[in-house]
Amino acid sequence: MIGTDGDQLVAAGGPAIILVEPQLGENIGMVARAMANFGLEDLRLVNPRDGWPSEKARAAASRADHVIDAVRLFGSVEEAVADLTYVLATTARSRDSQKPVRGPKSACAQLRGRITAGQPTGILFGRERFGLSNEEVGLADEIVTFPVNPAFASLNIAQAVLLMSYEWMQSSSDDAETPRFAPIEADPAEKGDLHRLLDHTEVLLDRLGYFRPPERRVALSEKLRTTLTKANFSRMEVHALHGVLRHVEHRLDGDGE
Repeated sequence: MIGTDGDQLVAAGGPAIILVEPQLGENIGMVARAMANFGLEDLRLVNPRDGWPSEKARAAASRADHVIDAVRLFGSVEEAVADLTYVLATTARSRDSQKPVRGPKSACAQLRGRITAGQPTGILFGRERFGLSNEEVGLADEIVTFPVNPAFASLNIAQAVLLMSYEWMQSSSDDAETPRFAPIEADPAEKGDLHRLLDHTEVLLDRLGYFRPPERRVALSEKLRTTLTKANFSRMEVHALHGVLRHVEHRLDGDGE
């Protein structure tokens, strides 16, 4: 891609930027502009409040039309990350989740290594007013948070995307402290496959009476999903676990010896 001044821009690629229920078209446009500044192009929107397309977004994007034109819409976070194998959730708040927490530099080094290995990745950004829900953070592999003033930790969406996009570009520098990853022997599972495994597991556990008492169901389900998400299963492992669950179901139905 060539810039308007003839300079060579960063090649297309990098993590998907996923905005969850963004409210204002102007904010989406400023996110697109920040992404274009640092060579990112894959912008995904989950239920934008004011609909799509948005002329306000295009105007605020300041000629980052290639990002605006390629925007994809999704009805849920699960759908937006289904084709990805590694997802970061951005948050300024401490969470009860036991997921690993990284700063922007470490997070982008991790993204760089995984993308170099051919793995599709993404970063979740929450709503302008209250960020991501605990359930949405639970869909990610790790958390990334910014080293800001704890007395005023709130960033708007465009600022947060700009910081991560900048660190993404910095991670490509020759002198960046980018880890050298060993070749990955097994393809990691896509999030869509993992979510189906989690649903399958919950259905089976329901049959076995695991979620008791009823008022503890949500907490038990969240802990189970967090544990299984942290395992970083490969595609083959997810398929194998589906086979195990089907075998248990057959025994419960009296179909097996």
